[in-house]
Amino acid sequence: MSVRGLSLNFATVRPQFGFAAAVDACLAQGITAIAPWRDQVEAIGLHEAASIVKMNGLEVTGLCRGGMFPATDNAGLAAAIDDNRRAIDEAAALGADCLVMVVGGLPGTSKDLSAARGLIADGLAAVLPHARACRMPLAIEPLHPMYAADRACVNTLEQALDLCDSLGAGVGVAIDVYHTWWDPKIRAQIARAGRDGRILAHHICDWLVPTRDLLLDRGMMGDGVIDLKQLRGDIEQAGFRGHQEVEIFSAENWWKRPGEEVIATCIERFRTVC
Repeated sequence: MSVRGLSLNFATVRPQFGFAAAVDACLAQGITAIAPWRDQVEAIGLHEAASIVKMNGLEVTGLCRGGMFPATDNAGLAAAIDDNRRAIDEAAALGADCLVMVVGGLPGTSKDLSAARGLIADGLAAVLPHARACRMPLAIEPLHPMYAADRACVNTLEQALDLCDSLGAGVGVAIDVYHTWWDPKIRAQIARAGRDGRILAHHICDWLVPTRDLLLDRGMMGDGVIDLKQLRGDIEQAGFRGHQEVEIFSAENWWKRPGEEVIATCIERFRTVC
């Protein structure tokens, strides 16, 4: 039976499966939408990955990830821009709905958040013409403030949408509940994103209490404190009808279980919790 509306981000079964095996495991349980990571695509080869996607009629709800623009010098920024252009090409070859942008944190030993955010805006502006030419939307993913130093100093949906407003067409947002559920402005900002058609992706998992590792202890939907149904309702009211993409980093739990069990649980929780 096909599982409509659910996409599996391959981070959820990263230790268990490579690209081709993850596709097979998804198809065996009726999932026909996926979101791979660039290193997983590189391991099998872009041509082979694209062939697998086309042969199986898969939807690629996003490619992870572009971004990481802040650098300590102009050469580093230029290298990041070049890498992001390659990421855009890879996403286009896979027919992805968007390229997810984890924009980057503080470069080197810098403590200047404002400057880092300026580098992010410059980097996005530099690659956006290529993205537009490839018809590949860029989805800025705001990350929880705990990641501001090393992964992303765009930390709220409001900040991401402000960037979208300044950049114009071809850029939107990926709303990951793990990173945004806590934000007192989240519901208003989801509505704002919907008015301009900026919602490009919706990622789901859960926030565990206690959280034992801030990166690698995400919860399966229903095991934590996020009101997933309310957020999905807000996102749908804002006009987004795309997939809910399960993205779980779980070093001590779900990554240690058989991949087939993880996928089956994702499906069950999607149907009962999300």
